Amino acid sequence: MPRFKLTIEYDGGPFVGWQRQANGLSVQEALETAVAGYCQVDAVVHGSGRTDSGVHALGQVAHVDLPRHDPPGKVRDALNAHLRRHPISIRQVEQVDEDFHARFSARERSYVYRILNRRSPPALDAGRVWWVGADLDAGAMHDAGQILVGHHDFSTFRAKECQAQSPVKTLDELAVTREGEEVRLFVRARSFLHHQVRNMAGALKLVGEGKWTADDLQRALDARDRAAGGPTAPPQGLYFLSVRYPEHDA
Repeated sequence: MPRFKLTIEYDGGPFVGWQRQANGLSVQEALETAVAGYCQVDAVVHGSGRTDSGVHALGQVAHVDLPRHDPPGKVRDALNAHLRRHPISIRQVEQVDEDFHARFSARERSYVYRILNRRSPPALDAGRVWWVGADLDAGAMHDAGQILVGHHDFSTFRAKECQAQSPVKTLDELAVTREGEEVRLFVRARSFLHHQVRNMAGALKLVGEGKWTADDLQRALDARDRAAGGPTAPPQGLYFLSVRYPEHDA
């Protein structure tokens, strides 16, 4: 059967997360239901990474094997037609080799975390940003955040329920920028621990407020203890941005 790579955008608000779960509708289940409606088969949609409940995606990648040799454009349009009840959009479909795997072939993943930094709460972006009313110093956040770049034990920024075999990861890039009232945290790495990005965002928010210094962030990292790491940023500000493959960018 031909294998298709899907590049997917979704609003994570109505879902329990990417992965199928017994306690509600997941993005994966919605996609697999759409595949069943299109091809009349039960097929597993394999994602490049999991997202939690409330976390969004601009460029999540998945693959699925279909018993039809339709052109990629037709696959995209058919799946979107079956997904029209959900805030999920298949942005692109490509036919790929059978050895391509959305998760295991990935070489790099990137996320962006959005903070609305103003006194007034969001109206249009409610559920899609973390609203922080106190003034944030994005420059201080960026400078301190460079402490986290590189090869480290990220136990301080790892959720207790994380199933990764090791807390050691390499963070390739971290950048904090401001665009008007919005502060954005961009991160790039091969892989991330559960809640790592949200926990780093929570710690950097303390830096931006002037409650922490860069030295405090260094001490938190060195502690290798989640209790030392500050708050966990809420899910609604986090976006799965993109995945890079050896010969496939999304």
